[in-house]
Amino acid sequence: MLYGKHDHETNKFLTPIFGDPAEQHDLPKYRLAQHALAPREADRLVRDELLDEGNSRLNLATFCQTYMEPEAVDLMKDTLAKNAIDKSEYPRTAEIENRCVNIIANLWHAPESEKFTGTSTIGSSEACMLGGLAMKFAWRKRAQKAGLDLNAQRPNLVISAGYQVCWEKFCVYWDIDMHVVPMDEHQMALDTAHVLDYVDDYTIGIIGIMGITYTGQYDDLSTLDAIVDKYNHHHTELPVYIHVDAASGGFYAPFVDSQLIWDFQLKNVISINASGHKYGLVYPGVGWIIWRDQQFLPEELVFKVSYLGGELPTMAINFSHSAAQLIGQYYNFVRFGWDGYREIQTKTHNVARYLAKAIEQLGEFSLINNGQQLPLICYQLVPRSDREWTLYDLSDRLLMNGWQVPTYPLPANLEQQVIQRIVVRADFGMNMAHDFIDDLTAAIKALNQAHIVYHADEAPKKYGFTH
Repeated sequence: MLYGKHDHETNKFLTPIFGDPAEQHDLPKYRLAQHALAPREADRLVRDELLDEGNSRLNLATFCQTYMEPEAVDLMKDTLAKNAIDKSEYPRTAEIENRCVNIIANLWHAPESEKFTGTSTIGSSEACMLGGLAMKFAWRKRAQKAGLDLNAQRPNLVISAGYQVCWEKFCVYWDIDMHVVPMDEHQMALDTAHVLDYVDDYTIGIIGIMGITYTGQYDDLSTLDAIVDKYNHHHTELPVYIHVDAASGGFYAPFVDSQLIWDFQLKNVISINASGHKYGLVYPGVGWIIWRDQQFLPEELVFKVSYLGGELPTMAINFSHSAAQLIGQYYNFVRFGWDGYREIQTKTHNVARYLAKAIEQLGEFSLINNGQQLPLICYQLVPRSDREWTLYDLSDRLLMNGWQVPTYPLPANLEQQVIQRIVVRADFGMNMAHDFIDDLTAAIKALNQAHIVYHADEAPKKYGFTH
């Protein structure tokens, strides 16, 4: 969200807390006050500003982690002041990042015969940018070697219509055409049967998605890999490769469906990103990208910077940032191990499957995704002539109990289809799921008996986040 001069609230001042000297001064919201406040006074004012916000634990719109153990929180607080980019000043922090990269590469079956490389990022958006840039630079080298006219047309990226907005940003920022493979009611993931219709000599790569944010489904990456392998056999000078956007599925699929082949076991998957702050179970602010071999990360994207007493190789877009989140990631790896992650993710999977069955049994909804892959349930209303309320009204009604449940239209070609989505995270236990179904049932009963409906079918805005 961008903010500016015209985003002001009507009231221009904050009211200080009761009985303090600060009550003698008005506090402007949009310019610095003349006088300083005591820490307690400032703390109270900021806390009061946040009182009417939603409870993050009840936010069923977001994939981002909303709970960490107190020990992890304390550890992260103690490391907030460390600048993760300063490897020479904080060598143990740098080693912890290195360990995390190795753990994740192993989790994603990076081949022993190749030289994987990777880095932490602020989140998956930065990781996607880095993966896309590596593909663009590598394609440009291949194209120049093949004698392709680089000025004849812009390079392009192939992706399904279920992409997250960071890929649209990538294409705009770095002058790439986006070749979008449409989704339909029968194919709500990448259409592998027609993906090559969108590939040409100017294609820098194909994006496979492990967990589409709209529906929670995985792209069929094994089939995609076989198709790409056959294509590359006939296009040896200008092959195409696959980057997997596993923002949500990268730390989930390996533990819940270990037999699913989607990662570096596939020959043409050259890079993978994931969000540590989703099913990596860390608070927002950390992502990861791994390349299966150093050859797929063009060396001109790696910068050597002299910084605070040492030479530092960096490929990230962001520079200075706190080490707290990557320390939190390492804490989780040490704390949970393979068995702990599997237990947590399996519990999450079971909660999602329970919710899907309970929602279907209500008789008001038809499921689009039942949590079988990513633990995400999405559904639409079963058509009924006597129903006056919409899913937007249901979102409003659930909010009365604190539940933030997004309602939104599907992407291009399916935008007339309005759905509701529930994301199940590790901190959403079975007891909370039972409470939610009770509140959902009560909300439906109240709406069926209501005499006033506040939303037309064509809602003026979307509810909740779609990422």
